[in-house]
Amino acid sequence: MSPYVIVVDADVRDLRTADHLLLALAAELALPEGVFGCTHLVRGQRPRVVLSFTGTSAEAVERLTAKGYEVTAGTPDEVGRAVLYPGVSELTGTVTVGQLLSGSAIDLVTVLGAPGEPPPDQRIMTRDHVRPEWRAGELVLTAMPAADGLLVPFEVPDPTPCCADH
Repeated sequence: MSPYVIVVDADVRDLRTADHLLLALAAELALPEGVFGCTHLVRGQRPRVVLSFTGTSAEAVERLTAKGYEVTAGTPDEVGRAVLYPGVSELTGTVTVGQLLSGSAIDLVTVLGAPGEPPPDQRIMTRDHVRPEWRAGELVLTAMPAADGLLVPFEVPDPTPCCADH
C-alpha cells in the first residue's frame, strides 16, 4: 500500500452516490491493484461523505483538483467504510467466511447478536455488496443471520430511503 493517501471532498451527501463516485474516480485514475478506497461520514455544520484513496500520486491530485474537487493529503479519520480494497472483486455470490478472510483484505467477520467469530465454513451470501469498516486498525465486516443458515453483510446494497412512500 502506498503511503500517499488523499481525501476527496465532492460535497456528496449520501453513501450510495459516494460509492458510485469512488468507483468511477478509481477507474478514471487507473489506480493500481491493492489500493483502498473508503467513504467517511463528516458531521458538523456541513454534513457530507468524503472519499479517501491510498496508492495515489501527485498527478492524481492534480487531475482531481482540475475537475473541481477539494483534495487534501491524509485521512479524515480512522474509521472509514471500505468500498475498494484487495479482493473485493472476488466477493460475489455465496462464499465461506474462510474464503472471504483468505481472499480479501478483510481481517475479521462479526455477527450481530452472536458472541465470537463465525466458523470458517459458515456461508455468506454477499449480494455483491461487501462494505467492511476500519475498527482499531482492522478491516471488519459486520454480518447478520439470514434464511437457510446463511449470513449476509449488514449493509444492504439498495436501501430504501427514509420516507420513500411519502
